[in-house]
Parts: sequence; structure tokens; C-alpha cells
Amino acid sequence: MISIITYCLHLVLPLFLGAVGTGNQWQRAMVSIKQQGGSEVPFDALYHNHHSWLRRWLSAKLGCSHTAADLAHDTYLRILARGTTPAPEQSRRFLTQIAKGLVVDHYRRRRIETAYLETLSLLPETVSPSPEEQALTIEALVEIDTLLHELPDKPRRAFLMCRLDGQSYQDIAETLSVSVSSVEKYIARALLACHRAISESQP
Repeated sequence: MISIITYCLHLVLPLFLGAVGTGNQWQRAMVSIKQQGGSEVPFDALYHNHHSWLRRWLSAKLGCSHTAADLAHDTYLRILARGTTPAPEQSRRFLTQIAKGLVVDHYRRRRIETAYLETLSLLPETVSPSPEEQALTIEALVEIDTLLHELPDKPRRAFLMCRLDGQSYQDIAETLSVSVSSVEKYIARALLACHRAISESQP
């Protein structure tokens, strides 16, 4: 994890922000989402029946009611994006499965923020970015970190060994016990993923 964060801090990539609805508009959307079995389950019922419970569950996990409220909100946004709801008897299991992933993302983001702010503290005050620039950079770092974690193990390791450690393709091939041509393909795959993320995220 630390090596990936370190690499991210050396990257200069555009920031991509996904617009997310604010306020209560998503709560007022009285939509019905098809559950996996094919019948219809009202999304608003899933919210009203389990939202308070989910906030308490997250608060116990995180020790912070404000963060718990944010992640509960994000959990339901994820469900809307997926377009499926669970069977009634599986509702809480379904919610906690999504929420657990968001908790992991939350702690990963905190580690990235800490590493970035520690790096900033070493810079002269005259070249320190503005608060807005800092926020944009953190979002970009989170995007990059997520992308690298989604790569298979060998392409990710090859990419970091090349870009972060400056190792030659031959050295990487020996470390990973693969051919040099495989290393070339791994790094090309990682670079393609980066460029694709950039292209898809730009307006």
C-alpha cells in the first residue's frame, strides 16, 4: 500500500470528479428497482426500513457518527447505481456488504491524505498548493490508487517496479520470473488502463 501511495505522489495526472447528487433528491426518487429474482422492490422502502440501522452499524464500526452518515448515504447511492435491490430477507446482508467496501475505501483514502499532507509539509510555503488544489490532488490520488489496486498482481508490480523503483525490464522479468516481453505487456496494460481512466473521466 505504501509503495503505491508513494508512486501516486510522484504522478501528475488530471483530476476526474464524478458529479453526485446532493441534498435529498435521491431519497425522493420513488423508484422501483428490479431485484435479482425478477420481482420489484421499492427502493424507498429499503431506505426507510434500514437506513437508521445502517447508520448505527457504521457508527459502531467507525466511531464517528458524521462519517457513518456519509457512508450510509453513499451505500444507497451505490445501490441506485447498480440498479438492483435484494430480496427482503437479504436486505441487511446486502447493505453491509456494500458498506464494508466503502469502509475499506474510507480508510484507504485517509492513508492517502496523510501521506500527501506529510509530503506537502516538506515543501516551502511559497510553493504549497491552495486548499482547492489540495482537494483536487487528493481526489486524483484516490483515482490512481484505485486503478492500480484493480490491476492483476504482476502487471501492478511490474508497473511500480519500473516507474517507482526505476528497474529495467530485464531486472523486473527476473524478479517476477517471466519473460521480458511479458514485462512489456504488463506495463503497457497498466499504462493503457491509466490513459483509459483519463479519457473516460474527462468531460
